[in-house]
Amino acid sequence: MKIIVDAFGGDNAPLEILKGCAQAVEEYGLEILLTGSRSEIERVAKENQIPLTHMEIADAPDVITMEDSAGEITKSKKNCSMAEGLRRLAAGEGDAFLSAGNSGALVVGATLIVKRIRGIKRCAFAPIMPKDEGCFMLIDSGANLECRPEQLQQFGIMGSIYMERVMGVRNPRVGLANVGTEDHKGGELQHETFALLKQSPLNFIGNIEARDIPMDAADVIVSDGFTGNVILKLYEGVAMTLMGKIKGILTKGIKNKVAAALILPDMKVLKKQMDYNEYGGAPIMGISKPVFKAHGSAKAKTFKNALRLTAAYVQGNVVGEISQAISQMESQSPKE
Repeated sequence: MKIIVDAFGGDNAPLEILKGCAQAVEEYGLEILLTGSRSEIERVAKENQIPLTHMEIADAPDVITMEDSAGEITKSKKNCSMAEGLRRLAAGEGDAFLSAGNSGALVVGATLIVKRIRGIKRCAFAPIMPKDEGCFMLIDSGANLECRPEQLQQFGIMGSIYMERVMGVRNPRVGLANVGTEDHKGGELQHETFALLKQSPLNFIGNIEARDIPMDAADVIVSDGFTGNVILKLYEGVAMTLMGKIKGILTKGIKNKVAAALILPDMKVLKKQMDYNEYGGAPIMGISKPVFKAHGSAKAKTFKNALRLTAAYVQGNVVGEISQAISQMESQSPKE
């Protein structure tokens, strides 16, 4: 399997990207096609003794930064590493594309260069996040600030397929983020979406309140991008604050440090469960070929894990399963 990687996307590129790729090549047996400045990639790899075994380089002189507007990927920055990677994916030169770069540009570039799956109205960010038992998908978490009910229904379908095919969750439970669990809660968007999800073949379990999300409320949480992004950022902030508070208590004074030593193995397990680096990033669901967004602050470990999930995305034939599900749904819809 060959994965195309934006070597200059993210805060720690290209060094941490190259490290993560080298680890993934060794552990998962992947082939990598790096896009970006060939001379810079080779210089950084040589200076840091990073092997480029099983890695090709597609020279791309420009970089799209976090400050650039999303649309520049097809305009002034059309020769950037991200755009080159997306073009190579569209041309069939790799099985998937991974970048830690500008999220907005990646959505625009994936939509315009690689294109959406036929019948999909909007693509969506879909991060995998930890919960009390296992993990869940939050879809959409920021790609679409405003959504229509039929788009949210498609998000539920795409999320359910991913969780089953990639994360191994049988018959995933799909919930709708809302201000209450009763069927009548929410505004017009939630009411209409609730009805569509209830009519769908999904394992829809109804409305979910935000406070229940961490407690294994569902395997897929469906939301418009505005609400989803607020949930995502608050979730991450509370987790980091809580872990910081726990660390402060356990390192305060001799007595606490002795107690901390006794429970260290359990604390390591907890830290791993709550660490977003274990999941690496988020697929951009709805694109006609696999496109994955790694965390912008990704270090080598995070990027390696993102490559693992990207490979699982390809192996699970998620794009094909979504395409089939949407075609079947369209064929069963009453004709006007």
